[in-house]
Amino acid sequence: MTQDLEQDGEMDTQPEAGEELFERFSYKIDKGQDPLRIDKFLMARIEGATRNKLQRSISNEMVLVNGKPVKSNYKIKPLDEIIVYSDMHPDETDVVPEQMDLNIVFEDDQVMLINKPAGMVVHPGSGNYSGTLLNGAAWHLQQQNPALSEDNLPRFGMVHRIDKNTSGLLIMAKTDKAMRHLSKQFFDHTIERKYIALVWGDVKEDQGTIVAHVGRHERLRKLFAAFPEGERGKDAITHYRVLERFGYVTLVQCILETGRTHQIRVHMKHLGHPLFNDDFYGGDRIVKGTVYTKYKQFVENCFSICPRQALHAKTLGFTHPGTGEHVFFETELAEDMAAVIERWRKYVSTIGNRLKED
Repeated sequence: MTQDLEQDGEMDTQPEAGEELFERFSYKIDKGQDPLRIDKFLMARIEGATRNKLQRSISNEMVLVNGKPVKSNYKIKPLDEIIVYSDMHPDETDVVPEQMDLNIVFEDDQVMLINKPAGMVVHPGSGNYSGTLLNGAAWHLQQQNPALSEDNLPRFGMVHRIDKNTSGLLIMAKTDKAMRHLSKQFFDHTIERKYIALVWGDVKEDQGTIVAHVGRHERLRKLFAAFPEGERGKDAITHYRVLERFGYVTLVQCILETGRTHQIRVHMKHLGHPLFNDDFYGGDRIVKGTVYTKYKQFVENCFSICPRQALHAKTLGFTHPGTGEHVFFETELAEDMAAVIERWRKYVSTIGNRLKED
């Protein structure tokens, strides 16, 4: 039997904007396989899987055999091709509903889109047991459906995440059908995602594509690195386009074709342009420009205005799981990013000659 296992980054760091939470496990059964219930077969092969989780995934049609959903008592046969779309990670912690103000951009009976502020963690985990977006979403959903118990709430509706210090759009599923539908769209890379980033330096090309695997840094386990030869990590593709040039920094649009952990941050650093004020990847210091007193003070003031990596998840386009129609949502830049961009715009307008010399 051959096994092709694809799964997202480990769960002990806050992930990059757009990281998918669902994994896809695929198997092709060899010719000598004896008949065996599919839930028992998968229990033995997916780490962290439980019988209840598997049966729930099967009943939600997230387990496909030869492209079609099956029942839990289905017995696998030689040459069957099995695909499992599911979140098989063990629950990290209980989600306690908390009342909080959420910026809900759109909501119906299937999905909910939230404009997340920078500084808010998406879901509870080590060191962040309350005050997360999922705590607030759980409270919101319980107000709509009081019968929803806390047993149903861990990771309820989450099909992707954006990290703590990234602002912008995040989608949540409100039904099993919507979760199944959206998780497949994320995995198949049909979700349209555009991000706005302010990066250090004058990006040479007006547009381009970065193709480099993203994986754990070889020494610093909390960081990720680019592997352009594909020797480590997972395939990752980012398309970028320059929106505005400020000489020392550049405003770019990034479109994710894949959703790897820290993908935009890692890819832009690989290109030689770390995100402005990204403390993980070297953007929280003066990377470009002559370090004289007034310029240093200006940059430090910009860091104070936008005290996080300058990255915003601006748009989301997807096929609505209920109507089947394509829908598209867009948000304005977060106030801190908009303010720091405006400061750079005014700054370079007063020092045009110096920029040409640099």
